[in-house]
Amino acid sequence: MSKSKSIFVTGGTGFIGSAIVRRLVREGHRVKVLDDDSRGNVSRLEDIKGQFEFVRGDVRDGASVLAASKGADSVFHLAFVNGTEFFYSKPELVLDVGVKGMVHVLDACIKNNIPELVLASSSEVYQVPPTVPTDESAPLVIPDVHNPRYSYAGGKLISELMAINYGRKFFERVLIFRPHNVYGPNMGWEHVLPQFIMRFKKLLKEHEASSEPIPFQIQGTGRETRAFNFIDDFVDGIVTMHDKGKHLEIYHIGTEEEISIRDVAKAVGGFFGKEINIIEGPLQKGGTPRRCPNISKMRALGYAPRFSFREGLPLIARWYDANYKLEGEK
Repeated sequence: MSKSKSIFVTGGTGFIGSAIVRRLVREGHRVKVLDDDSRGNVSRLEDIKGQFEFVRGDVRDGASVLAASKGADSVFHLAFVNGTEFFYSKPELVLDVGVKGMVHVLDACIKNNIPELVLASSSEVYQVPPTVPTDESAPLVIPDVHNPRYSYAGGKLISELMAINYGRKFFERVLIFRPHNVYGPNMGWEHVLPQFIMRFKKLLKEHEASSEPIPFQIQGTGRETRAFNFIDDFVDGIVTMHDKGKHLEIYHIGTEEEISIRDVAKAVGGFFGKEINIIEGPLQKGGTPRRCPNISKMRALGYAPRFSFREGLPLIARWYDANYKLEGEK
């Protein structure tokens, strides 16, 4: 573990943010969180209540970011609007939070003489990669500025550019990580695994009298692939990168276990003890056919994912099966 620091985390009540905050606290760091809870919820951190400082605020408010970050040794900047549904429905909000937030975080770091910045980026920045598994050198691409989906990738791409170019002059250490399909209990409701689990739970009730495979609609053919990284493994990666990562470097954090969406759907059905009949559907414009990171750079630092998808899926499925009544609540 690196020496104890005072760490300021934006977006710290989100799924990924709260998991990082919990680990930082347990690693002995003093942590302050800024979040407006518009996407996250401070209840995610109930188990460490009183062990960190929480400031309710909007990353688009520069004065709030400046005041809350004062005295920090490091900033972990995660505040962003994620979830594919929002990329299409609220692209202006995605960009507003993403770009203004990055500007305000950089300004606060410079004015408060904070030497370290850790930035959350995304695998979305390289869209359809030239090679799979994909390493950190893949070109960053916005294929079509008219497609609202790329509001998220555009905001993350701008953030990377700003972090690196400001980092050269104003920081002792800037680290950028790109999460790849991180999943786990209480991750929200707008992502593929929670949506599959919740939809299957409802279909199970509708077809409880039938012994036939349950019809299950998906986007595309289902041959599209992802590499799902269980949250505990992901946070191990963050700690490893924080301890051993190098200035101005970018790190893909994920797993190299690539799985088709068709097989994901079948695994969800298997959790509920049912076979499914996959019904193919249209794929939203801008979706990526394959996504799987090359994590050689992280492995060289000592990172090694422990959870296979087969081991991780029941952990998330059980949580959503037990907490389905929370859907739509804050």
